[in-house]
Amino acid sequence: MSLLNTTIAGIRPLDPACFERAQAHLDTQTKPRGSLGTLEKIACQLAAIAEGKAPAVDPVRIYTCAGDHGVACHGVSHFPQEVTRQMVQNFMAGGAAINVLTRTAGVDLKVVDAGCLGGRFADHPALVQCKVGPGTRDFTAQPAMTHAECCQALENGIDLAHAARKDGMRTLGTGEMGIANTTAATALFCAYLGLLPQDIAGPGTGLSSRGVLHKISVIAAALEHHRQTVASGNPLAILAALGGFEIATLAGMLLGGASLNMALVVDGFISASAFVAARAICPTVQEYAFFSHASAEPGFAVVMDRLSASPLLHLDMRLGEGTGAAVAIFILRSAANIFNEMATFSAAGVHSPT
Repeated sequence: MSLLNTTIAGIRPLDPACFERAQAHLDTQTKPRGSLGTLEKIACQLAAIAEGKAPAVDPVRIYTCAGDHGVACHGVSHFPQEVTRQMVQNFMAGGAAINVLTRTAGVDLKVVDAGCLGGRFADHPALVQCKVGPGTRDFTAQPAMTHAECCQALENGIDLAHAARKDGMRTLGTGEMGIANTTAATALFCAYLGLLPQDIAGPGTGLSSRGVLHKISVIAAALEHHRQTVASGNPLAILAALGGFEIATLAGMLLGGASLNMALVVDGFISASAFVAARAICPTVQEYAFFSHASAEPGFAVVMDRLSASPLLHLDMRLGEGTGAAVAIFILRSAANIFNEMATFSAAGVHSPT
């Protein structure tokens, strides 16, 4: 059995009894029942992920996966493809937003070359080199990846989850970098969720309204070219046709993390497309996931509505890199600490409600 199939088989639904016991504990604490709202829901989910043990968030690692996209040849981004590689170097130098926010949050950061253009990067302690290929193909004319490449990227992501667990991590966060990856993400949302490109395509790196219309036409052409694949509903074939190396790697990381009972913090628009791919491959992965923030990309609200999901933060962010995931870690820590440290009515000698 392949690593991918073994991983999928190892993802188990969370036990409803763990949620019930966790909520019962929260209801004994010195507050009106349910008064901490979403924090209580998060605490219960973390307790269930921990299989009934005390919920724990730390240590945390964010993997920022980078890859290039063949569809960039159609001018769907405000920036040239060289920026992907330049930003990986910026990540390694510690100068990007994700570096600042992970340092601020006390979160471990690893940068991953999942499929950038060009050769091998110079070795660096913060860099994981698992390039499947030097960028994907133009998916308006052919599949972005072969089936074998897609499976390799997924299994690379599973390996990232296992490496994090071996290093003692309890929580994984997603991040990405890749010029034109909002185009790939939009195509995946359309294919997996039955959405239309005009309903969710946005400016990405800063396209004008005319540029967005062009982007919509490119995505529509890709969906038409791969209409039989999309109609098949085969999640791996759809990911290979329309995805990216970094998106597939993140999807594999999410599957791997769920199989290891790790909490999964999903960043923004592109990371959500990796989640949607992972969810199509194994729906149970959604039980381990937290959506960190509401991306300011116009179509993100439509995606969240289709997933019946509620992001934790609304900060008008649309950078990616894992920045929203880094900021949201404080919310998860707060929920876990409330569960573990807040006094009960009996312990505090406070009258409980009748």
